[in-house]
Amino acid sequence: QVQLVESGGGEVQPGGSLRLSCVASGRSFDEYATGWFRQGPGNQRELVAVINHNGQRTEYADSAKGRFTISRENAQKTVYLQMTDLKPEDTAVYVCAAQRTYGLYRRAPEYRYWGQGTQVTVSS
Repeated sequence: QVQLVESGGGEVQPGGSLRLSCVASGRSFDEYATGWFRQGPGNQRELVAVINHNGQRTEYADSAKGRFTISRENAQKTVYLQMTDLKPEDTAVYVCAAQRTYGLYRRAPEYRYWGQGTQVTVSS
């Protein structure tokens, strides 16, 4: 069982940066792949970035490549999403997810554990 709590969201101007954090509780966090997904108004939940259990593999949505970086610190049971050059279309609720696997999944239904999300608003 894993519980996930996100933080770091807020409102920024276009071109700004934010760093999201996701802190996990429970055991064996280093056996879980984790990821960030987002859901904007009227939209389906979509992949932002995922990272495997030891941080050696990452995958990104095309919209995130070159602007966002996912990382993790297993000793702190924390996953980060550094976001730069934010755009209005990045506005969404960003949600952290985890699944116990040594693989790496891109699809939301493949993740069992979810946080409550943190709002990111990009607006001038």
